[in-house]
Amino acid sequence: MDLPTGLGSFLTSRRARVTPRQAGVPVVGRRRVAGLRREEVAELAGVSLVYYTRLEQGRARNPSEAVLAALARVLRLDPAERSHLYDLAQRTGRRTPPPHPAAAREPGTGPADAESAVREEGVQGAGVREEVRLLLHAVGAVPAYVLTPAMDVPAANDLARALVGGLSGGPGGGANLARYVFLDAGARELYPHWEDVARQTVGFLRFSAGRHPGDARLASVVAGLSRADESFRRLWAAHEVQEKTHGTKSFRHPVVGRLDLAYETLLLPGDTGLSLVVLTAPDPRTEAALHLLGSWTAGHPEQSAGKRRPASASG
Repeated sequence: MDLPTGLGSFLTSRRARVTPRQAGVPVVGRRRVAGLRREEVAELAGVSLVYYTRLEQGRARNPSEAVLAALARVLRLDPAERSHLYDLAQRTGRRTPPPHPAAAREPGTGPADAESAVREEGVQGAGVREEVRLLLHAVGAVPAYVLTPAMDVPAANDLARALVGGLSGGPGGGANLARYVFLDAGARELYPHWEDVARQTVGFLRFSAGRHPGDARLASVVAGLSRADESFRRLWAAHEVQEKTHGTKSFRHPVVGRLDLAYETLLLPGDTGLSLVVLTAPDPRTEAALHLLGSWTAGHPEQSAGKRRPASASG
């Protein structure tokens, strides 16, 4: 997961994305790179070239808050990328990112100490509290599931399993959305915009890797997908990060057809690393389709148990 040099690799990838025009750097003659040079980033951020070079090489420790803020500005980082930059830096500095000036609220901070990082290694095996399972059942009119930083799904309600066949698990045991997206042919049928879903999936895993550096399960998932899938390796190497907060996701279900659902991701503060993802219908037509899917699930209880799924949705 290139965690030891994560900060340097991330900085390198981000400066390659910013053009001189975007940064206000005059272009004289021909350039061998499309993005910014190291010396240009250093000058714009107000640091020495030697120091910035050490940052990219992973040899500089404890960059100050002022340096990180300047780099975020020069590299035009969005809120998720900015948060990721601080996560990578706090592996040595243990600092919390200040609020982003363009965001109403900043994503939650990473582990505060080594003890919390160790606790995160057990997220996958910790299980889901009975109260959370009751909550999943209570919101049964909409799909909902619990998600770990490694994109394992330790619990989901019936409608969520009926919507996404991958939530019922696979040959390797428990359900993992990242493995489903890249290794299950059914995912390309289920998601009409599979490329976008794949990019978002890798972005979330990359974001999680910065926030949960001690998560052994996350490292295992990334390593396995890196060995198994070329598309994953290519996207992982791009260093894009995305936090799973809210948005819209499209589905092409074999029973109810096209669905465009809104999703919200809610942190579970009492369960380290766990989130609750809830999908809702933004319009009456989609709400009726979800109701139909729920009725179909009630008539086919084996679907919820993951014993049998439609061929085009299961993979």
